[in-house]
Amino acid sequence: MEVIELTTSDRSRWNDFVARNPHGDVLQCWEWGEVKGEGGDWTPICMAATDSAGAIRAGVLLLRRRVPLVGAFYYAPRGPLMDDWSDARTLKLLIDAVEKRAQADGAAFLKIDPAVPVDDERAEIALSALGFHNPPTVDPQGFGGTQPRCVMVLDVKGKDDAALLADFKAQCRRNIRKSDKFGVEVIEETTREHIDPFYELLSVTAKRDGFTVRPKRYYETIWDKLVEAGYAKLFLTRHEGVYLSGALCFVIGDKCWYVYGASSNESRDVMPNYGMQWAMIRWAREQGCRVYDFRGVSPRRRQEGEDAQALEQEDHLQGLNRFKEGFGARYVEYIGERDLAFNVVKYWTWNNAKPAAAAFLRRLRGKR
Repeated sequence: MEVIELTTSDRSRWNDFVARNPHGDVLQCWEWGEVKGEGGDWTPICMAATDSAGAIRAGVLLLRRRVPLVGAFYYAPRGPLMDDWSDARTLKLLIDAVEKRAQADGAAFLKIDPAVPVDDERAEIALSALGFHNPPTVDPQGFGGTQPRCVMVLDVKGKDDAALLADFKAQCRRNIRKSDKFGVEVIEETTREHIDPFYELLSVTAKRDGFTVRPKRYYETIWDKLVEAGYAKLFLTRHEGVYLSGALCFVIGDKCWYVYGASSNESRDVMPNYGMQWAMIRWAREQGCRVYDFRGVSPRRRQEGEDAQALEQEDHLQGLNRFKEGFGARYVEYIGERDLAFNVVKYWTWNNAKPAAAAFLRRLRGKR
């Protein structure tokens, strides 16, 4: 077994490895590295452990970023990927090679967040043995500083429309029918020009929900790198000539993800999001997917006898939970972020300076 740094000529075999891996994710595919590298903030690095026949058995797409005081750090979105998490020797070989590369880059630490279920003891044992640990601060709502730790997943393989609908909650089925009754049009055959209405919807959503939207160029890059390569698809809904909602779906292997959802403040009573989700779920099944991943939800689960309204006030994400649960999705929790420090002093600086910098920026935005 040896670890090599992959080049563009290895794109196909790396993506094939990601696609067949049970925990593989579009965020580990070659094109995602290109998306993140487009703006110049991140530099993608792909490393793989190969056997004597040249087959990839483990690997990781790293994103390197340079920051003040720290110098640089590595982030592996939804990585690393292992054929077998009990293969501690191969994992160590891979991480040792990453650390050697980090020394050359002056990278202070590595942050990972693989899509490995929290009850997978093999991964926990293997990562702990190598020195990986929980970061000092973790988002209590489960979204983490990187990828969501808690998600809702719908099993779609081998189910026809009737079987899927039977698993949905009654209110969800009624809202899907209502969307159809009101004539909400789901646009699946989108083009690059449809990024404009999608971005407008995304900007409305960002303002309503209080988050910062990326520049439109970012979504154009996603189209150029992911949609054109078959790893993403844009959906939109329209009613009486007005765009009401949109979303990007990512897909690789037998998995599909609902990402970057956006919706208007208008005509919410015609239930465009339900019609769009139903179309995306069926599309995922037609692509041969095993699961449709709704992505992030709150880890806070309602207990028997607990007041629903009180829980809603405590955790604003409960509405998101209810929406996704309505489609019969099951709750999955991953092991979450793990950090490996290569330079203890710089790692300490990162964890202590970052919250102060974030607070300063929030105060600055408030003054503006």
